[in-house]
Amino acid sequence: MEYTVKKLAQLAGVSARTLRYYDEIGLLKPERVNSSGYRIYGQKQVDLLQQILFYRELDVDLETIMQLVTDDSFDPVMALYEHRAHLLNKRARLDRIIDTVERTIASKKGAETMSDKDKFDALKEKRIADNEKAYGEEIRQKYGDKKVDESNAKLRGLSKEQYEAMQAKEQEVFALLKEALATNDPTSEAARKLAQAHKEWLQFSWTSYSKEAHAGVAKMYVDDERFAAYYNKAVPGGAVFLRDAILAYLH
Repeated sequence: MEYTVKKLAQLAGVSARTLRYYDEIGLLKPERVNSSGYRIYGQKQVDLLQQILFYRELDVDLETIMQLVTDDSFDPVMALYEHRAHLLNKRARLDRIIDTVERTIASKKGAETMSDKDKFDALKEKRIADNEKAYGEEIRQKYGDKKVDESNAKLRGLSKEQYEAMQAKEQEVFALLKEALATNDPTSEAARKLAQAHKEWLQFSWTSYSKEAHAGVAKMYVDDERFAAYYNKAVPGGAVFLRDAILAYLH
């Protein structure tokens, strides 16, 4: 069966503008253009669009999707198995968060007693879900699913006191970043204290620590604009200084 832009957009639940954009960047070219100048899509394009939308559901950026689907080794069936695994993990995380929110509502109404541990489990799950949505793709590509899953498991296992200490340490990092930045010297004593505090913060969720991994994270804070924005929002110009302070500390 063949589809025009309008019909394929309706079928897939996307806008015609999106399909035209995918054509412009070479991600999803039509099978042909008819004599009237209309883009015509066939079964191959329908299947590819499905793959693209699965990746988008997992928050994979278009540049990465392009690299994946145009690679000679791309296996559509294997990709579907991977989509399924990632989506099941995503659903499991959301189910845990929804369950905890519902229990919290019930406890507020007096219908259920909820322990402090249970309350903090919800916060930990939200933090994990937010991190996965914002940075999961890059972190998993850099360190692998096993490392990220182990880190998430360690975070889930933190006690109420440990989780509160982790949050306090993060705020200490921001305070030290502001103080150290004022010295304009990433090798200063204030910068060394900043890097040490950052290391201690990482170790709340990292299952193992290495200088190489710490340096890799520091570089990512500048190389990835989303990480940079996180620190620059708290302390203007902080991302570059934090990177430099950590690299000097590790040298």
